Amino acid sequence: MAPFATIFSYPNNFRVQRAHALAALGGLELVDAPDFSIGTSNRTPEFLAKFPLGKVPVLETSDGFCLSEGQAICRFIAESGSKADQLVGSDVKTRARIEEWSCFADQELTANLIPPLLMTLFKMIPYDEARYNQHASSVERAVKRVQVALESGNGKFLVGEQITLADIMVAGSLVLAGRFLMDAEMVKSVPKVKEYLDGLFEIEEVKKAFGGLQICEQRLRN
Repeated sequence: MAPFATIFSYPNNFRVQRAHALAALGGLELVDAPDFSIGTSNRTPEFLAKFPLGKVPVLETSDGFCLSEGQAICRFIAESGSKADQLVGSDVKTRARIEEWSCFADQELTANLIPPLLMTLFKMIPYDEARYNQHASSVERAVKRVQVALESGNGKFLVGEQITLADIMVAGSLVLAGRFLMDAEMVKSVPKVKEYLDGLFEIEEVKKAFGGLQICEQRLRN
C-alpha cells in the first residue's frame, strides 16, 4: 500500500517534524522524499510544475494532491487521520481555539525566531544586535503567554485534556527556540512551559518526530 503522502524538505526542518508527529498520531504513513537536495531538487521543472514557488516544505499525497505552506500541511494531515476530531476539534469553538494557537505558533513564535536563527545558527544575514534583541524580546513575551495559559489550569494540554494540533504547532516552535534562543535562564521563569514540554515528549509519536527536547545553556548570539 502506498504511503499517505511524501514530504519534501531539508533535514531537521521543525515544520516537517510537526507533520511527522501529526501523521504518527493519526495513523498515517508520511515519508520523506528520497535524494532531495535543497537548492537543486526544488528548482527542477518537474518540481516547479507542482510547486511554483520552489519553497519547502511541500507535500504530495499518493493520489497526486499537492500542498505547500507548513501550517496548511499540518492541518491537512491532522484532519486526514484517524484522530481528526481530537487533533482539530469536534465543535466550532474547540476548532477555533486550536486554530488560534496554531496561528500563534507561527505568527508570534516562529516569525520572531527566524531572523535570530538566520543571524546566528545559519549566518545567512548579518548580525544586528538591536534587531536580535527585539525579536528575542518578542519570543520571551510569547513564551510567557504559553505559561499564562498553562497556569490557568484549563486542561493538561493547550486545548483540553488531549493532545491537539495546537500542541504540535506550539511545541515545534518551542523546540526550535530551545536550540539557540530559549535558554536555561528563560526556562526558569516559565516552569509550566518546561513541565508541559516534558510531558509532550513522553508521548512516543512526539518524541520520535522531534528527536527529543534540547534547551541551550545560553542563547546563541553572533
